[in-house]
Amino acid sequence: MPPANRWRARTKHDLIIEVWEELDCESVGARELKQIQKVIGQKFGTGSLDSPASVARTLADEGAVLRHPEVLSLDTEWREREMSALFSPDELNFSGLAEAWASIKKLDNLRRKFEQNSEQQQLGSLREMTLIFKQDALGMARSKTVERQKRLEAKEIAQWLTVWLQSPDIFEDWLSLRKRSPEFIQLSI
Repeated sequence: MPPANRWRARTKHDLIIEVWEELDCESVGARELKQIQKVIGQKFGTGSLDSPASVARTLADEGAVLRHPEVLSLDTEWREREMSALFSPDELNFSGLAEAWASIKKLDNLRRKFEQNSEQQQLGSLREMTLIFKQDALGMARSKTVERQKRLEAKEIAQWLTVWLQSPDIFEDWLSLRKRSPEFIQLSI
């Protein structure tokens, strides 16, 4: 494999194809995607890395045969590493309303920073992480083994996350109004 400065491609897309062609492989899986990401990181910097699934999609569009289970597994691992770089596991907590409000504020501060710096990939990762929190809250809201009050709070938290995902700039105003609603007041009693 040539050193990073010997690649001819000027764009990530072209570099992905160039490295794939250099690998001369029958199919693409985790090993090949890691090698491609390594070269991209060397040439364009680690902040320029796309997800393994995105790289695989580019290659599939060019006719590559994908080893899908490997691609999915590598992509999941990569996204988990990306998320853990944003927050430590115990930094966000959606177990109750007060904790959820504090966590959403942290998410929103990070969102604003990413928007200000035009970090689209990080914004996407933040959105995906928030969708996971929302799905977890919905799962808890539907659980038959969770006490009623916790289910109601989880349903409320899922609603908060939905609104934040759809309209983060108006979320605080919406939540202020929401907390005055009879339904919310009944929930907090």
